[in-house]
Formats: sequence, C-alpha cells, structure tokens
Amino acid sequence: MKQSFTIAKLAEIVGGTLRGDGSAVIDGVAEVSAAQPNQATWVTRGQYAKKLPASRAGVVLVAPDFGATPMAAILCERLDRAVALLLGAFARPPDHPALGVHPTAVIDPTARIGPNAAIGPHVVIGPGVRVGASCVLCAGVFLGREATIGDDCVLWPNVVVRDGCTLGNRVIVHPNAVIGADGFGYYRDAGHYQKVPHTGGVVLEDDVEIGACACIDRAKFADTVIGRGTKIDNLVQIGHNARVGTDCVLAGQSGVSGSVRIGHGCVIGGQVGIIDNLVIGDGASFGACAVVTRDVEAGQAVAGWPIQEISRALRTQALMIRLPELAAELKELAARVERLEASADHRS
Repeated sequence: MKQSFTIAKLAEIVGGTLRGDGSAVIDGVAEVSAAQPNQATWVTRGQYAKKLPASRAGVVLVAPDFGATPMAAILCERLDRAVALLLGAFARPPDHPALGVHPTAVIDPTARIGPNAAIGPHVVIGPGVRVGASCVLCAGVFLGREATIGDDCVLWPNVVVRDGCTLGNRVIVHPNAVIGADGFGYYRDAGHYQKVPHTGGVVLEDDVEIGACACIDRAKFADTVIGRGTKIDNLVQIGHNARVGTDCVLAGQSGVSGSVRIGHGCVIGGQVGIIDNLVIGDGASFGACAVVTRDVEAGQAVAGWPIQEISRALRTQALMIRLPELAAELKELAARVERLEASADHRS
C-alpha cells in the first residue's frame, strides 16, 4: 500500500521546521525537476537550487538558511539525515522471507537457530552453525561449518559465508557476496603454482554492511577483520589477513591486498588499489582510481598514480590534460631558440 503524509507530518518525521502550508498530502519523492505537487524533493547544492523556481514539488527540504521557496519548505539542521528519513518514510517494506524455516531449507541438526529468525527457500546451514535472534536469511544463502551469525543480521539472496567465519550483530550482506573464500596465495614449485592453505577466518564486526558481489577473503592464519560500522560497496575485494578499521567506507571496485592495515574512519574512493602489507593511518582518504604503493599517514588526503597530496594530484591531472598544447608550445619555443642561435652565429 502506498504511503502518504501531510507536509506537517513529514516535518515531524524528518525533524525539521515547517515553513508554509502543511495541509497538502505527499505520497512520494522525486528529483527537483521531475517532482509533482504530490511529491517531496530536496535541494543541497547550487546547481539544484537554480532549478527550484521551476519545480512543481509540493514541498522541499532545505537548510535553515535557505531563502524563499515557491512551495512549502521544511528547514532541516541536518539535511543529509532528514533526506534519509524522508526516503525511509516512503520506502517499500523489504521483501524478506516469512518468520520460520522454509520447507526447502537444509539445516544440519547440530546448527542452532535463534528466535524469530526467517529462513528462506533453499538456504543451507552447515554443522555447528550459530544464527542469532531475528536474523533474515534470504533464498539460497549458504552458511559453512561453524559459521557464527549475530543477532538482527540480514543476508540477501545467494550470500555465502564460509566455514568458521563470524558476523557480529546487525550485519547486512547484499546478494552474491562471498565471506571467507580462500585468499589468493600460491607458491611456485617445479614451474607450477601450488596452493597455500588458508586456515584462518573472517570477522565482520557489529553494524558492518557488505555490498553485492563483494569478496572478503579468509586469512592464512588468524582472521581478516572488518571493523564495526564499516560500509563496503559492491564489487570490492578485501585480501587475506587485511584489517579494516571502524567506520570506514570503501567505494565500488576498490581492492585491498593481503595484510594491509587500514585505520579508523578512512574513506576509499572507487577503483582504488592498495598493494599488500601497507599501513593506512586513521582518517586517511583516497580519490577515485588512486594506486597506493606506500604507507599513508593519518589524516592525509591523496589521489593519483603514484599517489600525491590531493591538491597536487589535481594540478598534475590538469597539466596532463594540457600536454598536447604544452608540447606544441615547447616545440615552437625550441624552433625559435634554434632560429635565434642560427642568426647570432651568422652575424659573428
């Protein structure tokens, strides 16, 4: 059933202050240019603010110091938080399996399932597994021998959690992610690659979220660890024995090699690559596509290949774009110098 709220009620939901008439009913959310009178929108940046006078939205969420608006406004101290609450108010209920165990699920008799769990179709739960209270395991989830899943976790379809891996409480793992596959470790013997056994596990601490098709490899020994509250995007690779600190974010297609140590509160952009055994300090940040081949100190913001302080990297990139023109200018200057030198030689 579609949700609808008066503008006044929406102001309560998002924790903002209403400016204007709050009686109209809103039943959806849209981008500022596309929003209709029955929809809410928001404006955070200048380019969108320019579109607001032509918008037909019924209400707009803005910062408290935002000027006059052609429609009712909700003034929000924390606009990012308010937008999240707005979207949540209109979100569809998640498509979770029903409470209980689907008849097609295969559960080893030694596994323990907590109360109020929802076990979907074709889920496989191996020997010695522990699943906490109020967990949701969607269709096709596989839990290997002695894996441990905390309370209130959600594992979306076809998630694999291999043997001996541990998930804390309120962990979310999106479809087709693999937790605890063998790390990429081999040695050469008589001209052939031989596999190095990986005997460790993976630990995802409380409130971690793992994106679709991401892979967190098990350790050679001990554990690969993802710290509390860290959020990992789709298609991210975390190598064996890596340790990622608390409250980090890793954007899509980034790759962390084996035994890397990443501090707390780090921000890693899309397609960043970090080679093995490096140490990344707390609060470091990396621009998209950075290639990290050295340790990075706490609080540093870097980008590029090789990595540089981010403002220098941007200047370097700007110069790279101009290289054809600069090369032509240099060629012309060289020709002028040659002509001047030839003229001076002739006079002598």
